[in-house]
Amino acid sequence: MAEDDTAHPPTGTPPTAPGRLRRRRRFLMITAGVVAFLLVGTGALFWFAYRKLDGNIRTDTATDRLLARLESERPSRTAGSGGAENILLIGSDDRSGANGAYGGEAGTQRSDSTILLHLAADRKHATAVSVPRDVMVTVPACERPDGTRSKPGLMQFNWAFELGGPACSIRTVEQLSGIRIDHYVILDFTGFKSMVDAIGGVEVCVPQPIHDKEAKLDLPAGRQTLHGEQALGYVRARESLDDGSDTQRMGRQQQFLASLIRKVQSQGVLLNPAKLWPVLDAATSSVKADGGLSSLGALYDLTQDLRGIPSPDVVFLTTPRRPYRYDSDRDEFVQPLTTQLFTALRNDRQITVRPPGSAPSPTAGASPSPAPGVDEAAGASASPSAGASPVFEGRTADVDACTAH
Repeated sequence: MAEDDTAHPPTGTPPTAPGRLRRRRRFLMITAGVVAFLLVGTGALFWFAYRKLDGNIRTDTATDRLLARLESERPSRTAGSGGAENILLIGSDDRSGANGAYGGEAGTQRSDSTILLHLAADRKHATAVSVPRDVMVTVPACERPDGTRSKPGLMQFNWAFELGGPACSIRTVEQLSGIRIDHYVILDFTGFKSMVDAIGGVEVCVPQPIHDKEAKLDLPAGRQTLHGEQALGYVRARESLDDGSDTQRMGRQQQFLASLIRKVQSQGVLLNPAKLWPVLDAATSSVKADGGLSSLGALYDLTQDLRGIPSPDVVFLTTPRRPYRYDSDRDEFVQPLTTQLFTALRNDRQITVRPPGSAPSPTAGASPSPAPGVDEAAGASASPSAGASPVFEGRTADVDACTAH
């Protein structure tokens, strides 16, 4: 038989070009499908997450309507501080719902703590001013929950919240300070605990051992990381800690907030999705806010503003106060210091503070407060030094409480 000279392709020869193209095309289609699925799935996940967080936030429409009706009675925004924002943070001692475990009559509430947060127009500094709950102020006429209108009168500040809710507290602060409140946030006991737990607790410094059954506190001296219930007891306790005054309690609240800010900034919570989600979920579920702040986008913008401010430029202080002349269990503002403080904030000036207990500067002397019943801001505005900005007693967010002791 003659030998076959026909050329045969060697075994293992690659497939023809059309076959390669078909396989490559199939691979690209599958890859594109997987990528599209992941993108759609991730997008849907983000959409659902956004909707959940945004839906958590409660809008206080009733207060918004009340304030809108009383617009003519409210301060105008200071022309020289365009871009600055003033936010009133109200800690409510509401005993309804889950808060009923803390005793008291269900449905009653007063402002357990109130802080005026001023964000500078350039967002390079911030000032948090605590308003004493027991300070005597003139509360304006406010609409009660039953629709009737109260008469203006001299009373301790936290009664304003019980009398007419957030709108009454806001208008009282505006009247005594001359500062327009742009936004407000209300936080109750259970909301506070949830937020503290969400960030894994907050470190505080305890100068002396604390054993307080009522506040549910049993702490040794030194550094302590407090979680929900303990943290709430620590910032609320009054009679059994320090000298039992509200001034000391406000100091602890300020130290606690400063420590919270340091933790959030140092541990990258705002840049770590795994840490950020529980914080956002707790925060949005815990607060009630005005219509301009009750959205995830608005709260995110606020958080970014705060995140960008260096902790040494975040200042905490209490409005200058002293025992009320007619009742030592109450407070009154010290003038002209209080008006000087509010004037500086109205004009968006940075506040300088000195450590609590340190000697005041020679220019920081105080004159007697106006007579009871006289509008505080108006009563001191006639002082020649009312426009000055002395050094106030306070603290900055970068100061470690244990180091300070």
